[in-house]
Amino acid sequence: MFSMDPVMLSRILTGLTLFVHINFAAIGVGVPLIIALAEWRGITHKDPHYSLLARRWARGFVISVAVGVVTGTSIGLQLSLLWPTFMRVAGQAIALPLFMETFAFFIEAIFLGIYLYTWERFRRPALHLLLLIPVVLGAFSSAFFITTVNAFMNTPQGFTLENGVFTNIDPIKAMFNPGTPTKVSHVLASSLTMSAGLLAGIAAYSLLRGRNHPYFKKALKLTVTCAFVFAISTAVIGDFSGKFLAKYQPEKLAAAEWHFKTMEKAPLIFGGILDENNEVKYALHIPYALSILAGSTTNTKVIGLEDFPKENWPPLLVHYMFDMKVTIGVLLVLIPLLFLLRSKFPGRKKGYPKWLLIGILSLGPLAMVSIELGWMFAEIGRQPWIVRGYMKVADAATTSPHVGSMLVLFIILYLVLCVSCIYVLAKLFRNKDVLEEMRERGIEGGSQG
Repeated sequence: MFSMDPVMLSRILTGLTLFVHINFAAIGVGVPLIIALAEWRGITHKDPHYSLLARRWARGFVISVAVGVVTGTSIGLQLSLLWPTFMRVAGQAIALPLFMETFAFFIEAIFLGIYLYTWERFRRPALHLLLLIPVVLGAFSSAFFITTVNAFMNTPQGFTLENGVFTNIDPIKAMFNPGTPTKVSHVLASSLTMSAGLLAGIAAYSLLRGRNHPYFKKALKLTVTCAFVFAISTAVIGDFSGKFLAKYQPEKLAAAEWHFKTMEKAPLIFGGILDENNEVKYALHIPYALSILAGSTTNTKVIGLEDFPKENWPPLLVHYMFDMKVTIGVLLVLIPLLFLLRSKFPGRKKGYPKWLLIGILSLGPLAMVSIELGWMFAEIGRQPWIVRGYMKVADAATTSPHVGSMLVLFIILYLVLCVSCIYVLAKLFRNKDVLEEMRERGIEGGSQG
């Protein structure tokens, strides 16, 4: 069906699965905490608008979790089918986090079900809120365990390689490898940023449609504030990630910055193009910035690509992924900051300007693109290795001639899932308008808007 070799087809199929799954996974990690914040604010301020926010967000969250389960299961299936050598050789080292991730998801799913069906069943609303604690912890734990697998592939440890076989395996040491702290914290922070941005965009869209009800304004303020805090934390962790790359994966950092010669006081390169001699043209050079990113001082020596065999260079196109991710990161901080600063400006009672609401509406899509660029940079930047320094991608893939057929089937599956998810979410909230629901529940102001 396809003329490409099984290795390339396996990479395409795995990449497609991750492309679809990553944002559903991020929603699964980030939204529970924001739901908890809304319900907590509703209880502490005796404000039914926030409680209704939590209730409605939880309904939509369940739909995204269902899709995330299918795409996540697909990843587990493809690890065995598409990368059998990797699983045979390295499987024991990563078996523990894969096993624990399943239990973390079970905890999240069980308590989420209890949470959804026990609204108004407790005399003390705080008891219902407590049910979200294991949901949040389960979501965070799930992200932790699965991210440690990726961290292991980037900074493997906890084993001895003998005759091409991993022996003397220490699964705890393998799981808590040098990449775990920065990768896990970055995944959590970026997931929270994207989730807050998506929910903020929903509120901004309602206000753009002229629905100036306090419910939407409260939703906007809560979610934009969360987006700002989480975006700042993502940026700070991103700085730590740069220092991690400089120490443990210098070739990835060098490829991201088109840094070819080892030097101190290295500039950071933004944009530009490479000629046939690997000379950078039309780029913005920020003096000393790469050295500062790598080691916090201008005198930090940054290793260049010329110190590595050319066959082990990551694809140099990761430079553009890195640049776009940084640019979007700046926007994810700047747009919420403008919203928060506006509270200091006169005339704020007249409503929000259209340009600001459009900017907030873009937060979710921008954060989704940023997460996609982040995982692409992480995975493509590790090439040609599947386990850095020990196993190359070409040596780990299946030799089956049927990967092309699998690719077609999974493309159809993902199209059906994504279209169904959008349709069900639209139908769910179209059938019961928020203002109508407020009237049904006797919430003050439900007839406004």
